[in-house]
Amino acid sequence: MIKTLLKSVREYKRPSILAPLFIAAEVVVECIIPFITALLINNIEKGCDVPTIVKYGLLLVLMAAISLACGALAGHFCAQASCGFAKNLRHDLFSAVQKFSFSNVDKFSTSGLVTRLTTDVSNVQMSYMMIIRTAVRCPLMIIFALVMALVISPKMSIAFIVIIPFLAIGLLLIIKNAHPIFKTVFKKYDNLNNSVQENVSGMRVVKAYVREKFEKKKFAAASDDVCNGFTKAEKIIALNSPLMQFCFNFNMIIICLFGSMLIVNSHETELTVGEMSSLLTYGAQILMSLMMVSMIIVMISLSFASATRIVEVLNEKSEIVNPENPIHEVRDGSIIFSGVNFRYSKDAAKNSLSDINLFIASGETVGIIGGTGSGKTSLIQLISRLYDVSDGSVKVGGVDVRDYDIEALRNQVSVVLQKNVLFSGTIKENLRWGDPDATDEDMVRICKLAQADEFIQSFPDKYDTYIEQGGTNVSGGQKQRLCIARALLKKPKILILDDSTSAVDTKTDALIRRAFAEEIPDTTKIIIAQRISSVEHADKIIVMDGGSIESVGTHDELLKISPIYKEVYESQTKGGDADEN
Repeated sequence: MIKTLLKSVREYKRPSILAPLFIAAEVVVECIIPFITALLINNIEKGCDVPTIVKYGLLLVLMAAISLACGALAGHFCAQASCGFAKNLRHDLFSAVQKFSFSNVDKFSTSGLVTRLTTDVSNVQMSYMMIIRTAVRCPLMIIFALVMALVISPKMSIAFIVIIPFLAIGLLLIIKNAHPIFKTVFKKYDNLNNSVQENVSGMRVVKAYVREKFEKKKFAAASDDVCNGFTKAEKIIALNSPLMQFCFNFNMIIICLFGSMLIVNSHETELTVGEMSSLLTYGAQILMSLMMVSMIIVMISLSFASATRIVEVLNEKSEIVNPENPIHEVRDGSIIFSGVNFRYSKDAAKNSLSDINLFIASGETVGIIGGTGSGKTSLIQLISRLYDVSDGSVKVGGVDVRDYDIEALRNQVSVVLQKNVLFSGTIKENLRWGDPDATDEDMVRICKLAQADEFIQSFPDKYDTYIEQGGTNVSGGQKQRLCIARALLKKPKILILDDSTSAVDTKTDALIRRAFAEEIPDTTKIIIAQRISSVEHADKIIVMDGGSIESVGTHDELLKISPIYKEVYESQTKGGDADEN
């Protein structure tokens, strides 16, 4: 795990090394200062002159200045290293997610990925900062201060040697009990983020159904769950402070008591007043460093759960990768399904698609119809290799899709999915997802094909109109037409519309289909629809049922051979007649 995380340090190796070096220098200087102070006190006690006091005073000021400079430089490089590490880690996480296939994304919830990119990275960043600064400073301070205490008085140093193991055992017990709780809490964090995400994205539905109170209760429950988890962990961690204070005060009492007795009984031959003063300082340094070590251990324990979750994403390998020698050119838009079976998961109890055999000629218009869960969307996702088949093969342009370069294949297969997504930005910026180099004339021409130009021209800023996140400031039908235009700008050999005209009226739907037939006759067009009117003029219509192809034929043929198609057609036409009456 550490090896994986350290790959994100990259160009910040230099500050990551310089920070501990300056910290080491700072510690050495801080440990020398009490020793010089002890010499000054001893000299004053012996009745030294003013020049001697000034000499020691200037030396102490110099040492303090050096310590300050080293500390400031250490802080500078530490901030640079930790912030840069976090930046790279977020970049690596985001890049890893971008490479995921749909099946990889299915393993992680959206809220879980958001938590990893935000809270988890922040926790790891804080730990990294503490490791390269405080985790270096504290052990060095303990070692140097202990050595200096041994040099001054081996007898009195026994107090430090005895208290350190006692404190270490207490800290280990605290961390051992707190870590499992932190690990559980982060899973609850995902549930909290999921509640927020669902509520914000579905705000209109929440208000339409007057479910604000229900959503508040759901959020409160998730929030309380996180709060209770952290409270339980913090109760254990809170024992750290009284334990440290007890050890600190006990140590100071021992040094003052036995140090004073040693000074009086030995008449300052074994221990002087200045040396006892420095021992008190070294004792404070040792115990304060131990206190900081305990905080580091707590932070590392907290971030260990975060680091584990981050590494899970970084180590996740995409199930869809390019072959060794990929094909970069798609010859035409012909599609062949041969003995295709498909499962979303290897552990799935049944196939989502079974025994699919189908041929679609290049340039054909094909309709797909079927009930919910019949496998329509699963079928078309295999064409652009959003998923890989479990058995059999899918060929585009006479070549198995697994032999293509993924980018080259997907550039020739435009898919307008059921969930139409527009991103925050202008209409032009959204359209240029299809073609980054598209001219204004290209966009106008394509939008006319998608029946989008008319409503775009009605906006005050026309094609420079700003689209809010998720396209919330345009209607469902307008959003669908913009998504169709975006897909057309790719100039694909295959265009797939997955129920993407459901929010437009039948007249506009017919105009879109007519424009397709006239303007892109060589493009293979696959239209998934619930309305028979959207597919009845197709060259062939595929009827899906339970993950299999029930029938294939023209509109007239299916009315004769397909009970499912006939039932849907009659229910829709009778419904239409009833509406007219």
